[in-house]
Amino acid sequence: MKVKGFTAAAVQAGIRYQDRLDLGLIYSEIPAVTVGMFTTNTVQAAPVVLGRKRLLRHAKAQAVLVNSGNANACTGEQGMNVALHTSSLIADALEIEDDMVQVASTGVIGEQLDIEPFDREIPKLAASLHEDGFDDFAQAIMTTDTVPKTSSACVKINGVTINILGVAKGSGMIMPDMATMLCFVVTDARIPFSALNEIVQSGVERSFNLITVDGDTSTNDTVLVMANGAANNPWLDEENQEGVKIFTEALHKIFKDLALQIVSDGEGTTKVVTIRVIGARSQEEAMSGAQTIANSTLVKTAFFGEDANWGRIIAALGRSGCQFQPEQVSIAFDKVMMVENGLGCGKEAEELASQVLQQKEFTVTVDLRDGNESAEVFTTDLTYDYVKINADYRS
Repeated sequence: MKVKGFTAAAVQAGIRYQDRLDLGLIYSEIPAVTVGMFTTNTVQAAPVVLGRKRLLRHAKAQAVLVNSGNANACTGEQGMNVALHTSSLIADALEIEDDMVQVASTGVIGEQLDIEPFDREIPKLAASLHEDGFDDFAQAIMTTDTVPKTSSACVKINGVTINILGVAKGSGMIMPDMATMLCFVVTDARIPFSALNEIVQSGVERSFNLITVDGDTSTNDTVLVMANGAANNPWLDEENQEGVKIFTEALHKIFKDLALQIVSDGEGTTKVVTIRVIGARSQEEAMSGAQTIANSTLVKTAFFGEDANWGRIIAALGRSGCQFQPEQVSIAFDKVMMVENGLGCGKEAEELASQVLQQKEFTVTVDLRDGNESAEVFTTDLTYDYVKINADYRS
């Protein structure tokens, strides 16, 4: 898919990996209104610190440079100098202001990022920008991902066609509060910062902040959404509520699609599971219950073993801080009722539930029967391969 005024490219820089794309660039012909959301981790990589500072100052960007293989996190003053230097290289190559460049990194934490590959490859990278470069870009930002992740939408608002294209990476260190992920969305929509900021924040809460693979929040998490206005549509603002609604639905759909792609590609994953807690007293308690179940090692290994061990689920719920009466709880795997009024439904139910667990995707619904609030989290099983991948990650 093409988005007016945007180009992208990628090269093999050899930053960590050999014979694969690992340095990507997105470029807008004009400065784009840009909203960024970043990791909530106290430990933040140099690109996150730099990017947040620049967006607070300008709320615009014109280029995004991303490398894989090295996170440039916990690298001190030298790491920040590298981030600034690579930003300057891109600004010079594209003849734009330095502050209009966002940088992002993903990979191993705590190793200094070698500047030589950037000095060598950035001129070639800038020269290779083209409208169809986003597929290469999606491959360049992968680390332990097994597949590139893209999603797009084309909507008509006030008679004008608007294009939206999203690219993401993420596979391990995935946890709500942004997960260890990078996501870059470009659109040719004309929209003010205030409206775009509200849409992005609400969209992240409903997508990327609802996924977990292993309960670890990273140092580099970044979502950037750039809108350059090249579609020349009527402004998507408070005077165009219908247009804002259409755009919001499209962007949120892309966010959720990318979030689910990340979960589906979780390291070693064989199953994608929706944990839904309903009947809670408050949305916060429902979310606490869902997240605790979704992150439980015992629950996740039971999913992998296709063992309908509902005791692990209710035990996780009991330590979540969610208030409930155990004798009122029901638990279902898809439509198979496993627990009713706090008691198991017997061997036949377990056998049917075990069949559900053999599926690639299924839903666990926990009904507290104590209120009207609900929440859901998307998680995975925990497998032998997850341990192997992360035990060997730096080798």
